[in-house]
Amino acid sequence: RTISKVDNLINGRAKNKGVVGTKSIEEFIDALSRPRKIILLVKAGDPVDQFIDMLVPHLDKGDLIIDGGNSNYMDTIRRSESITEKGFLFIGTGVSGGEEGALKGPAMMPGGSAEAYSLVEPIFTKIAAQVDGMPCCSYIGDDGAGHYVKMVHNGIEYGDMQLICEAYALMTQVLGMDAQEVHRAFDQWNQGELGSYLIEITADIFTQFDQSGVPLVDQILDQAGQKGTGKWTGISALTLGVSVPTIVEAVFARCIS
Repeated sequence: RTISKVDNLINGRAKNKGVVGTKSIEEFIDALSRPRKIILLVKAGDPVDQFIDMLVPHLDKGDLIIDGGNSNYMDTIRRSESITEKGFLFIGTGVSGGEEGALKGPAMMPGGSAEAYSLVEPIFTKIAAQVDGMPCCSYIGDDGAGHYVKMVHNGIEYGDMQLICEAYALMTQVLGMDAQEVHRAFDQWNQGELGSYLIEITADIFTQFDQSGVPLVDQILDQAGQKGTGKWTGISALTLGVSVPTIVEAVFARCIS
């Protein structure tokens, strides 16, 4: 994060939209009305703790810190206990939707005390995506509940994506279907009970070709990375004695890719 990026945003996409840019933690804290409500959208792990450590010395009792990243729910429980002991409030919220969600509204899964959530409920329900006139935001429960639900949400998505990959493999390697045929099959599936965002974007991928006319999907390495939420879901399931073979096999498939 650099000062130049703040200037670029304020003078670019955020111009005349009521966004205020600051260039230091102190300036940022002073610009907020009390009780302050601060949301962190940073990489899970140490960066979250580092930002919290920078913020806490400048906060007043009753101020609220929100972790909107893909944090491990056990870390969220630890942070919640530590922050509330100091007299501050804390929410760990799952945020789903990626770049499109950032522009059009995400699904939000907040967890923390009811007191903390009451401070941001009007904000969260306003920025969340809307379906049938209802916000895609529900208070999940105390401490790490929100991040736990987001973890399982991501684990299920791992399974969905692995099923799509295996369907593609069978279509191309067993049935000998080309990209256009695969596109038509996925597009047809998306019109029925299998209709979903993942099926829709998968169908679109097969219509993309490089400059030589070769399907773009054939030019991509068959390697998949992971950030940990699928693995955490599998570990939690094993600990609780819950069978989630599709999710853990999806994690293993990424490991061997």
